[in-house]
Amino acid sequence: MIAYSRTKEVQENYHKIGGGSPIVRWSTLQGRGMVERLRARGHDVEFALAMRYWNPTTADALDDLESKNVDRLLALTLYPHYSIATTGSSAAELRRVMKRRGTKLPLDVIEAWHDHPSYIRAMAARAKAALATIPAGATPTILVSAHGLPQHFIDDGDPYCGHIQTCMKAILAELPPLPHVLAYQSRVGPVPWIGPSTGEMIARLAAQGVKDVLVIPISFVSDHVETLYEVDLLYGDQARKLGFRTFTRSESLNDFPLFLDALADVVEPALR
Repeated sequence: MIAYSRTKEVQENYHKIGGGSPIVRWSTLQGRGMVERLRARGHDVEFALAMRYWNPTTADALDDLESKNVDRLLALTLYPHYSIATTGSSAAELRRVMKRRGTKLPLDVIEAWHDHPSYIRAMAARAKAALATIPAGATPTILVSAHGLPQHFIDDGDPYCGHIQTCMKAILAELPPLPHVLAYQSRVGPVPWIGPSTGEMIARLAAQGVKDVLVIPISFVSDHVETLYEVDLLYGDQARKLGFRTFTRSESLNDFPLFLDALADVVEPALR
């Protein structure tokens, strides 16, 4: 039902960002960059990419790794902040597929790295570069925009919002002291979601007379529809109509060298 109701809208959104998502390309470059750094540090490692709901699948990734005769598996999800709906779902799928295939390799999972110092440095560096593009004399408000989550997950004890708060505070500590707010984007369906929504927060800032905004998309490590469409086009159009002077987004991590260093730093202790 969800797929049927959302397909046309989602197709139109992807058309507006070039006809498809770059997430597989960026994720592949991130994996390659991480492995290159780990090998340079003396580790004998391989990597394979598994997408949760697209190709390459978890089975594809296991095929790839087993063909390379690896002797253990270490799963790193590209969600820095843990939620049962993201990292939890991906790790559960990996275990299901391993059981179905009879894969006997030992498995470890890195479940959260939202407060890792190398990751925080990479995020802060992207934000500082974006701040440098804002006209001199402006005092921007930082809008930290995280991916939303249905409220019932948080009510049931999911740590996601706590991880977002910890991560946000660590990033802001690396930046000049500026006014800041937190909001959540990408709501889907009729159930209550955590808030406020990013669109609501943009309207609230406009009503307060804010003219310059820097958006830091905090829960995304690469460009895809949430950054290229939602932030740049949807919220960008909203900000222009509300009279903002500048509405700037910090560049996504993508294949940023500091982020590739961070991925290697997150993984390396588990290799020892």
